[in-house]
Amino acid sequence: MQSLDNITDSNAKDASEVHVMPLGATRVLKEQVYSVLREAISNMDIYSTPKPPRLDERRLADELGVSRTPVREALSRLEQEGFVRNIPRRGTFVVRKNKREVLEIVYAMAALEGMAARLASERASDAEIAALHDLIDPYDDEEARTHINEYSDSNVEFHQQLIGLSRCDLIISMAGSLSLHMRAIRAEALKDLEHHRSDQSVADHRRIVEALEARDADKVETLVREHALSLGKHIEEYAPYLDAEEA
Repeated sequence: MQSLDNITDSNAKDASEVHVMPLGATRVLKEQVYSVLREAISNMDIYSTPKPPRLDERRLADELGVSRTPVREALSRLEQEGFVRNIPRRGTFVVRKNKREVLEIVYAMAALEGMAARLASERASDAEIAALHDLIDPYDDEEARTHINEYSDSNVEFHQQLIGLSRCDLIISMAGSLSLHMRAIRAEALKDLEHHRSDQSVADHRRIVEALEARDADKVETLVREHALSLGKHIEEYAPYLDAEEA
């Protein structure tokens, strides 16, 4: 995967647009162009605008410092994988899901993350579990609300590390294929301070780590599954942007 050093700082530009940095001439390979674009798309806030974000092939090629051919090939591959959609005479757009589709993703992730947490309680080392404190300890309810973008990044990292601690390659792969939409939806939900989603997230994460430290497989699986399902409930009640008209 291309280093995040090649991705424009999301705090510096509009998070709803994809931004990439030039690739050196000796590194211009199809796989690298694909990897950079895939990671850049994964870091986009794709639900923050009324319409799906449009990808400008020419601008992407210019920013990467490559011809349009490898960019076009990478976008074609991303379309096959369901990340983008090409609409004739209109352009290529990042795929967004409607509410029903998002809820299906959340339910699938609830199952995957629940089992990942169970396995993590059995397979992760004490040091690996303790490292999760680096992602949760800096935040109480007020700190998370005040620095919601930073907390959102920590939230994503927490879930990624939890899945990785399962040591189950198939779960990691399946969860990774859902990560684009889960990352974006989690970010939008956390911004809803009125309904205290970030407060619940902070509290849930602490209980999850406590259960991991206690090596309580049943409890941690339940906590992680319920954490994901509570996101689904929040989406059902407070996510009108998912009903927005597509491109």
